[in-house]
Amino acid sequence: MIDGPFFVLVVAGILGTGLVAGVFCGFSTFVMRGLAALPPAQGVAAMNAINVAAVRPAFMAVFTGSAVLSALIAVVTFVVWPDEGTVELLVGSALYLMGSFGLTIVANVPRNDRLAGLTPGTPEAAVYWPAYVREWSFWNHVRTVASAAAALAYIVALA
Repeated sequence: MIDGPFFVLVVAGILGTGLVAGVFCGFSTFVMRGLAALPPAQGVAAMNAINVAAVRPAFMAVFTGSAVLSALIAVVTFVVWPDEGTVELLVGSALYLMGSFGLTIVANVPRNDRLAGLTPGTPEAAVYWPAYVREWSFWNHVRTVASAAAALAYIVALA
C-alpha cells in the first residue's frame, strides 16, 4: 500500500496531471474551434496572444510542476518499489512526461514558434493558419488523452 509522504506525492501528481488534462481538453473541445472560426488574421493574433499568456507562472507552475512530480513519482517508485501500484505509477509518469510534457516541446511549441514569427494579416499567415489549427489540435488531443490517462494511472495505483 502506498502511504505517508509517497501517498501525498501521488495525490499531488493526480491533481497536477488532471488539471493539465482539463486545460488541454478545453483547448481541444472549444478554444481551437472558436479560433478556427475567426478570419485567419484574427485567429493568428489571438493564438499568439494566448501563447504569450500561457507561459506565465500560473499555468507554468502546474504544467512544469506536474512534470517534476511525475519524475519524482517515477524515481521514488524505483527506490521504494511498492507491493502494489508500481506498474501504474511508472505508466502514469511515462504518459505525462512523454505524452504531455515531451510532446509539448517537440510538437506544439515548434508550431507556436512558427506562428509567432508570422505577421497576422499576411498571405503567409493566412495560408499557414488552417494547417496550424489542424496539426496543433491533433497533438493537443494526444496531450489531453496522455495527461488524463496519467491521472487515471495514478488513481488506479492508489486503489
